[in-house]
Amino acid sequence: MANPSSPQSLQFARGASGAGEVLQLFMDGAPHSRTDLAALTGMARSTLQERLDVLIHLGLIGAIADGASTGGRPPQRLSLLPDARLVLAIDLGASHLRVALSDLACTPLVQSQTPISFADGPEEILQTAMDLAKELLVSLDRDREDVIAVGMGVPGPVNFETGRPANPPIMPGWDDFDIPAWFQQYLDALVVVDNDVNLMAIGEKDQLESGSEDFIFVKLATGIGSGIISGGLLQRGAQGTAGDIGHVRIRRGDGIFCHCGNEGCLEALASGPMIAAALRSEGIEANSNMDVVGLVNSGNIQAIRAVRQAGRDLGEVLAASVSLLNPSLIVVGGRISAAGEHLLAGIREVVYQRGAPLSTQHLQIRTSRSWEAGALRGASMIAVSQALSPQEIERSALALI
Repeated sequence: MANPSSPQSLQFARGASGAGEVLQLFMDGAPHSRTDLAALTGMARSTLQERLDVLIHLGLIGAIADGASTGGRPPQRLSLLPDARLVLAIDLGASHLRVALSDLACTPLVQSQTPISFADGPEEILQTAMDLAKELLVSLDRDREDVIAVGMGVPGPVNFETGRPANPPIMPGWDDFDIPAWFQQYLDALVVVDNDVNLMAIGEKDQLESGSEDFIFVKLATGIGSGIISGGLLQRGAQGTAGDIGHVRIRRGDGIFCHCGNEGCLEALASGPMIAAALRSEGIEANSNMDVVGLVNSGNIQAIRAVRQAGRDLGEVLAASVSLLNPSLIVVGGRISAAGEHLLAGIREVVYQRGAPLSTQHLQIRTSRSWEAGALRGASMIAVSQALSPQEIERSALALI
């Protein structure tokens, strides 16, 4: 709109101030008639229409097939248009990079992945992510202008407000790196960065049955961490390090030092690489997380014993967490979770033995149904929730005037 003082621009500005709140009514995917929306919001028809006009102009909502008529002309219904924009979801692990494009309903459309090494540094790894994203856009015949938001998970603490990693132990060179600014060289999009386990917890919650409002998601792979959902909400803590259970000291850790500099951390004994190292000390060929899982699944007694002990170590920390947070469910994901019941047996042995009867009476402990997909799903969900928030919608609308 070329003239900010024109009547049309002034009307658009009035609509922009409340359009984001109206958009939230469409986020469940259900269509609504204008009559329904007026009843839900209590707005005057003219005010409501101004706000709907903004959302239609932004391309976020549109008319769908006519609703059922009770006599006379059937009401026109409006709905969120999931294909209107795309979300770039990125899951960065210690040895992998997964990239996906999703629609506004967080439905994955295409994805790709490649191995990485943190020794390459942040700029090279992020460039690889951007290159994969470009290939995926081409496969959908879409442009980078269609990307409204980027959601990214990294395996370490993150300052959620700035999107910058904060002293991540296994990510040399990433401390305080401005990930959002890097992506915004290429994309006019909101960029949201969080700890990868937090995103797995969000993605897992989306797949759980209703009523699962208090649970702990644990990732056991190259590192160990957890995402905490309490009262249905993700808990990040004051500095974004809530759930960092990998650096809690355990009893059998005396004299064993962690890469974080402390002694006796859970991660220094029970992570995938440490399990593999313990097996190698017994003369068993195990060089990766998948080697450990393969040995367990083939019935190797030493590997089963090592994984079960890792489960006991993890259970020691989780028993305290259960007393503190009183979850109804603990979900275990990450590469080592593929060891299945052997791992869970060790966790359950300690948690149920040490936990208070009331806190463990109905507690379930199981492996994740889809932790790999959950990381990308969580990244999409958190990016959409931020990009389509009332504040962002108002900002986007006013930028058009």
